[in-house]
Amino acid sequence: MTGRTRRVERTVIVRRRAVTAVLAAAALLLTAGCSSDGEGAPQTDGSASPGRTTARSSPTGTDAAPSPPAKGTVTVVRTVATGLDSPWGLAPLPDGDLLVSSRDEATITRVDARSGEKTELGEVPGVAPGGEGGLLGIALSPGYASDRMVYAYFTSASDNRVVRMLYDEGKPAGRQLGAPDTVFKGIPKGVVHNGGRIAFGPDRMLYVGTGESGDTGLSQDRDSLGGKILRLTAEGEPAPGNPFPDSPVYSYGHRNVQGLAWDARQRLFAAEFGQDTWDELNAVEPGDNYGWPEAEGRSDESAFHDPLAQWRTEDASPSGLAHAAGSLWAAGLRGERLWRVPLKGTGAAADPQSFLKGEYGRLRTVVAAGGDRLWLVTSNTDGRGEPAKGDDRILELRVT
Repeated sequence: MTGRTRRVERTVIVRRRAVTAVLAAAALLLTAGCSSDGEGAPQTDGSASPGRTTARSSPTGTDAAPSPPAKGTVTVVRTVATGLDSPWGLAPLPDGDLLVSSRDEATITRVDARSGEKTELGEVPGVAPGGEGGLLGIALSPGYASDRMVYAYFTSASDNRVVRMLYDEGKPAGRQLGAPDTVFKGIPKGVVHNGGRIAFGPDRMLYVGTGESGDTGLSQDRDSLGGKILRLTAEGEPAPGNPFPDSPVYSYGHRNVQGLAWDARQRLFAAEFGQDTWDELNAVEPGDNYGWPEAEGRSDESAFHDPLAQWRTEDASPSGLAHAAGSLWAAGLRGERLWRVPLKGTGAAADPQSFLKGEYGRLRTVVAAGGDRLWLVTSNTDGRGEPAKGDDRILELRVT
C-alpha cells in the first residue's frame, strides 16, 4: 500500500466517520436504551506513545468523570460452581442465576448463583466442535423478560453463525431449549480464530466478535465477515447507522475478537489475541481499521487505530472483557491472570495491573455482576489447560 493510498483511505474513513456520527445519533434517538503481580511489561497509550494525539490513538482526557485509582484490588468472594466442562460463554439471568455454555459438549447449563446447583437446559443442535470452535458466546435478548430468547454463537459444519432459542423453564431439564432459529450465518470458520463473543449493546443492537479463521487476508477485506466486529439488529440485519452501507461490519482489521464490553458512558471496548508479539485492548470506533495483519499492537501507520493497551502474548491472550469500578477487566488464557485497566475517557489512566496469576489456571470469561462484583469463568478443561480438582469453575469477585 503506497503512502498516497493510505492518505486517501484515511480521508475516506474520516468522512465516513462524520456521516456515521450523525446516523448513530439518529439511531440512538429511535432506540432510546488481592495483590498485583505486576509482571508482563504491559503498555498503555499514555506517555508510552508520544505524539499520537488523533482519535486513532485512543485519546485520554475526554472524560470529565474522575479516573479510578491507579492501583486496584481483587478479592475472591467465593466459588459459585465447580465441575463445568469446557465453559465458554456466560449470561446472567434477571433473577441472578447464570447460564453457561459448554464449547465441546454443545450444551447450555443453568447455575444457581446461591447454591451452585447445575441444571442442563439442553444440547444445541447443529454445533460441530473442533479445535477452538464449538458452542461459544451466549447472550440474552434485550426483550428477554417477554420473549425468553437466548442467543448463541456456534461453529457448524460449514461456518460460524448466530442462532436464538426459546428457553422454556416449564419443560423438563434437558429439553428446555427450543429449536434454533438462525439469525446470522456465513462467518468464516477454522480450527483456530473463530471469535465467538456476542453481546447486546446499550443501543439494543447485537455486537459479534469474529476471527479471521487463520486466513489473515480476511481481516482487511470489508466484504468478508472474518476478523471483524459486526453490529446487527436482533433479527440479524445490518444495524441502522453502521459505517458501511448495507453492511453488518462495524470495525475491521481484527485478528480474533473474544472480548466485548461497554463503559458507563456506553463506549465500546474489545479484547483480541495477537499472534507472536502483542495482544490488544481497543476502544472501538465505527468504521475504524485496527491494523491486522499489517500491524500487531501499536504502529506508525496513521490509517490504523492503535490499542489503548497491549500485552506480550504470553502474559495475556485476553478472552473475556468486562467493565466495573471504572476499569476494564480482561480474562487471560495463556497468561492465567486477570488484568485491570483503569480508564480515563477511551484511554488508560494508568498501567495495567494483574491479579490471580496462576491461581486458577486459564481464565476464559469475565462478566459484570453489578456494582463492584464480577463473575469469572476458568478454562482448564478446553484441551490446553491442566485441570485441577473441581475444574472448571465460576468465581465471584469483588474489585476496586
